[in-house]
Amino acid sequence: MKRVVVGLSGGVDSSVAAYLLKEQGYEVIGLFMKNWHDDSVTISNECPWLEDSNDALLVAEKLGIPFQTVDLSEQYKEKIVDYMFKEYENGRTPNPDVLCNREIKFDVFMKIALTLGANFVATGHYCRKGEIEVDGKPVYQLLSGKDDNKDQSYFLCQLSQEQLAKSLFPIGELTKPQVREIALQLDLVTAEKKDSQGLCFIGKVRLPEFLQQQLQPKEGLIYEIPADSEIYNTSKPTFNSLEEELIFESTSIKYNSESGKAVGKHQGAHYFTIGQRKGLNVGGTKEALFIIATDVKSNAIYTGQGHNHPGLFKKALKVNSSEIHWVREDLKLKNGESMQVMARIRYRQELQQATLYQFESGLYVYFDQPQSAITEGQFVAWNIEDELVGSGVIS
Repeated sequence: MKRVVVGLSGGVDSSVAAYLLKEQGYEVIGLFMKNWHDDSVTISNECPWLEDSNDALLVAEKLGIPFQTVDLSEQYKEKIVDYMFKEYENGRTPNPDVLCNREIKFDVFMKIALTLGANFVATGHYCRKGEIEVDGKPVYQLLSGKDDNKDQSYFLCQLSQEQLAKSLFPIGELTKPQVREIALQLDLVTAEKKDSQGLCFIGKVRLPEFLQQQLQPKEGLIYEIPADSEIYNTSKPTFNSLEEELIFESTSIKYNSESGKAVGKHQGAHYFTIGQRKGLNVGGTKEALFIIATDVKSNAIYTGQGHNHPGLFKKALKVNSSEIHWVREDLKLKNGESMQVMARIRYRQELQQATLYQFESGLYVYFDQPQSAITEGQFVAWNIEDELVGSGVIS
């Protein structure tokens, strides 16, 4: 019997994952990760880890599998929380869920599982794993979950072949309603539990308050840029090369105080992100204001009215060489090569047609259609059909 350690989170997905593995004849161990101590910044009762660990324990008892809790809060603080603070401080918007999978669940947690003699680690992610042979060696595929509405392969876009080799995703072939149905039939305590929201394992966090622990509030101005501003009407230069054109298309417009009019104040540009419309507290505009740019150096926020404002859209983005990650290393592009893909720049976004272009300076993702709110620090992931083959941090 192969031994599997399941990351039991106290939710319905991981509960059913554990049950399915047991049914398939694996020796299953349930492990709950405690990753956070500071309750002062979570919104009360939204995701208290005590309740979750208790639910995980009840599920393990019901399924008759051994259970224990591991405290990873030190590693979580260092690898996720500190990284988040640093990114926000630099005016980028990180994705803690993607990092949490790469750095915690499929690294620190996986190593603990292996010391318990596990052959695999399993999670309740809605995705699937495939295996093919390339040049006589096994190559693992990260495939989207069967439930289009819940596909979570994007959150695993930074996994390596080594991590995938030891991973199992038991519910990837099921839809969410099917998973809940199984849990109801088994009378599991998690059967009708709401999905957890917010930061991986911390729960719902008041982000500004969370960030204020380290990033001091600093008053600055909010500017509004009119949609018919001259900035958007400049004619395109002529390019001497494709790379020049891609640099142009992926470079953000530089705004300054002369670009528009001051319409309000904020408490720190580092608390805000592109595409955001909540929390600005500026009234009196015909359409809602959306953030089109932030500048942490001058502590200014630039906004535009409506979700079709030209300042929100770009056709290309760049990933720096050091931040390109191929799940399928055998498909990695060489300098000068290109590839047709389907890409997304955030979870739950519909896949978009795009072309990857690899140069010495980095990788460019050029979309067929302009994309709204391309945000520095977030992850872009690219697929070939239903397989996620690579990803990178938007620079």
